[in-house]
Amino acid sequence: MNLKSTLQRSRSLGLGIGAVLAICFLISPVLAGSESAGGVGKIPRLAGGRPDFSGIWQTTSAADQGLEPHEARKGAPPSAGIVEGDVIPYTPEALEKKKKNFETRATADPRLKCWTLGTPRGIYYPEPFQVFQRAQDLTLVFEFGDSVRTIHTDGTLHPLETDHEFWLGDSRGHWEGDTLVVDVRDFNDQTWLSRAGDFHDEALHVVERWKLIDANTIDYKATIEDPKVYSRPWNIEVYLYRHREKNFQLIENYCYTQDYDQYYPIPKQQ
Repeated sequence: MNLKSTLQRSRSLGLGIGAVLAICFLISPVLAGSESAGGVGKIPRLAGGRPDFSGIWQTTSAADQGLEPHEARKGAPPSAGIVEGDVIPYTPEALEKKKKNFETRATADPRLKCWTLGTPRGIYYPEPFQVFQRAQDLTLVFEFGDSVRTIHTDGTLHPLETDHEFWLGDSRGHWEGDTLVVDVRDFNDQTWLSRAGDFHDEALHVVERWKLIDANTIDYKATIEDPKVYSRPWNIEVYLYRHREKNFQLIENYCYTQDYDQYYPIPKQQ
C-alpha cells in the first residue's frame, strides 16, 4: 500500500486528519524502506545501456601508503590494506629490493620526482580523478601530475609490437554484463605501486574490474602479475566514491619538488 491509497482508504472510513496523520507517521518508515530498497542497484547508464562511470572519484583508503596491512608510522596512518590475503607474493630477490625501497622511500618514491603515478596506483592515490565516458572509450584525468589515461572499449587490441613501454600501460576494455574488464599491459618499470616501496618490472600485467554498486560507489578490483617480481598473480580491491559537493572540480596539481626552486627561483623583492 502506498501513501496515496492509504489516504484514500482513511477518508473512505471517515477518519479525521489527526488519524490520517498518525497512520502516515506509522507507515512512513516502511514506505521509506521499500523505496530505498527499490533504489538499490540503480546506476547511471549511457544511451546504449552501458553503465556510465562519468564523474569525479576518489578513494578514502590509505592504500597508497602501503597495499599490505600496516600500523601507523611516521607520515602514514594505519591501514587494513587492500591485498587479498594481506601479503604481496614477492619472490625472495624482489622482496629484498622492496625492503630497500621502503628504507629510502622518503626520497626514492618516483612520485617525488613528479613522475606519472602509473596503473593501478593512480586509482587509489589520495587525490581525485575524473572519468569522461563515451561508447568507444573512457578518458581518465588525474589531478596529480595532469596525467591522462584512455581505456579503449571499441574492440581494438593491444599493439602487436612488444617494445612499447608506457607509464600508464595500454588499456583495452570489454564488458561482462555491467562490469568493465580492462586488460592493461606494455608498461615501463619506472613507477611504484605505493609509498611503501611496492614495485614492478616492465612485465607488469594488470586486469581491472570496474563495477558500479550504486550511483555513487565503484567497486574497483585488479589482478596484478609480473613473473619477474611476484611468485603468482595477486588481487586488490578498493571502493571509489563520487564527489558530489557543489562546484567540485579537479585542481591542477602538477607536483612540487625541492629542485623546483633551483630552476624556478622566486624573484627577490627589492
